[in-house]
Amino acid sequence: MTTPTAEQLDRKTRAALAELLLAMADDEFVLGFWDSEWTGIAPVLEEDVAFASLAQDEIGHAQALYRLLTDLQGGDPDRVAFGRRSEEYRHARLLDHPRTDWAFSVARRFLYDTADAARLDALVASAFRPLAEVVAKMRREETYHLLHMHAWMERLANGGDEPRSRLVHALDHLWPDALCVLSGVDDGPLVAAGVLAEPLAAVEQRWLGGLAPVFGRLGLPFPFRRDDDRLEPRTAPPAGCRGPERSDDFRWLWEQFTMVYRSDPEAIW
Repeated sequence: MTTPTAEQLDRKTRAALAELLLAMADDEFVLGFWDSEWTGIAPVLEEDVAFASLAQDEIGHAQALYRLLTDLQGGDPDRVAFGRRSEEYRHARLLDHPRTDWAFSVARRFLYDTADAARLDALVASAFRPLAEVVAKMRREETYHLLHMHAWMERLANGGDEPRSRLVHALDHLWPDALCVLSGVDDGPLVAAGVLAEPLAAVEQRWLGGLAPVFGRLGLPFPFRRDDDRLEPRTAPPAGCRGPERSDDFRWLWEQFTMVYRSDPEAIW
């Protein structure tokens, strides 16, 4: 398959690619800001450094994706990142929740990172080379994120009654919205053009299939049932996975991370 440039993509594929880039960038951007809130207050000193590093990586990934988006359709990456209204962000609803307690943040990041890893696997050989190059860099960094979060899942699941109960409660709360990470994007044109290796529904099945033995080994509830060769949620996933309705918690976060930009949108720093 030949490698198309942005100009060679048809209008429908360009629109679907822009939608995917914005969704991925907003996912990384919002998660980065939520996790940066643990700096200085994490339960152990090394996690102040570790979570700050994870957050910095995510915001760096978002910057690269916003730049790809503006290369594709014009505009300024900083304006895309900071200059939209809260309801215009297209992150998955999993990232609308506040950081809450440590078990909650670990559970959310584990669910997000594992879903994102499956998504990146479907993009690493993308026919759209600029995206494939960004994804290759992201995957190298995300490998360490996954190792870190797997270790924390083990630690909480096997750490006694209270850590385990907090983890189980967080997972129960987050599972429906975790399904949003691989939803809300028109993937048909992207698969047809070779931008995405497989439909996101297939990516979701790979993700869930990889998680099932992890949850089984840790003795954690896994709220899916097998229907023929598919894993199906026991309750229907939510509608509006990527907005426009946003939680009060996200609107608070939006006010924090856009505060400086909104004070003078034309400033050059």
